[in-house]
Amino acid sequence: MAQQTTKATIELDAQEMRKAYSGTVLELMKENENIVILDADLTSCIGTGGVAKIFPERMINCGIQEANMMGVAAGLSSVGKIPFVHTFGPFATRRSYDQVFLAIGYSKQNVRIIGSDPGVTAAYNGGTHMPFEDAGLMRLIPGMTVFDPCDNVQIANLLRQTADIYGNFYFRTLRKNPMSIYEEGSTFEIGKAVQLRDGKDVTIIAQGAVLVPEALKAADALAEKGISARVLDMFTLKPIDKEAIIKAAKETGAIVTAENHNVINGLASAVAEILVENIPTPMGKVGVMDRFGQVGNVDFLREEYALTAARIIEEVEKTVARKK
Repeated sequence: MAQQTTKATIELDAQEMRKAYSGTVLELMKENENIVILDADLTSCIGTGGVAKIFPERMINCGIQEANMMGVAAGLSSVGKIPFVHTFGPFATRRSYDQVFLAIGYSKQNVRIIGSDPGVTAAYNGGTHMPFEDAGLMRLIPGMTVFDPCDNVQIANLLRQTADIYGNFYFRTLRKNPMSIYEEGSTFEIGKAVQLRDGKDVTIIAQGAVLVPEALKAADALAEKGISARVLDMFTLKPIDKEAIIKAAKETGAIVTAENHNVINGLASAVAEILVENIPTPMGKVGVMDRFGQVGNVDFLREEYALTAARIIEEVEKTVARKK
C-alpha cells in the first residue's frame, strides 16, 4: 500500500534528479540482468557514465539518432530485455514519435522512456529543445503510462515499480536539483494522486517538479487570504486519477490545474475531460498558453510563461469567484 510523508519544510534537494535516475537504474541493473540502458549521446548529461563502467555490455550509446534508438529499444524488448531509454524530452517524443508509436506502443513492447528537461527547465537550450507538448504526445499512444514526478523520492520509487511491470512508460524528468517534497521511504501508487494539503474552497491539481512546489506556496498564501485550498500532486498524467478529481470537485466546488506544459492535451485537458463527463465544475488553468519555447534561465522563463505561485493564486481567485 502506498504511503507518503511530506517534508515539514520544502527545500532544494542536495541531489540532482539525474543522479536519482542513474542511481536507481544502477540498483535495478544489479537485481535484474535483463535491464539495459540506451542513450542518444547524452551519457554525461543524464549521469549514466558510472553505469557504463560497471555494465559496459548493458549500456548502448545509439548516438544522436533518437528514432533509430527507439527501434533498437523495441528490438531488445522483443528478445526479453527491459530497456531504459533516455534523451531530451522533445527528441524522445516529437522527433521519434512514429517509432515510439509503432515499434514500441503498437507492438506492445516493454520499454521505459525518459525525456529530460521538461518545459521551461530546458532553459538555455532554447525553443528547439523546450518540450511543452511531450506529455500530450505520449498521452495519445494507447497503453502508454505517463509520469511527471515532482521530486527524487517519487521518481526513484516509480522507476523501481515499473521495472517489474510489463508495458510502455514515459517519465518527464529534471536533470538538475528539484525541490524535496517527500520523505525518504515514501511510496506511490501508479495512477493515484497524492493529497498534499486539504482544503474546502478549491483544489489545485499540480504536476511536476516546477509546479507542485509552486502550488504548495500558493496554498499557504491563499490561506492567509481566507481561501482554503486543497493540493493534489497528480504525478501520473495517464492513467489519471479520475476518482480524486471527482471527489475534489464535489468537496471543494472549484478546480485549478498547474503544469509545466502546454495546457492543450496536458493536465488541464485531462482534468477537463473528467469534469465535463462527470461533474461540470468551475475550472481554471495555469500552464503554457499554446506558445513555443525560447532561450532564458529558468527563473526568467517561469515568469515569462506565468508558471508561478502568484499566477496560481490569481487563477484560484478568479475560479472561486465563479462558484455558485
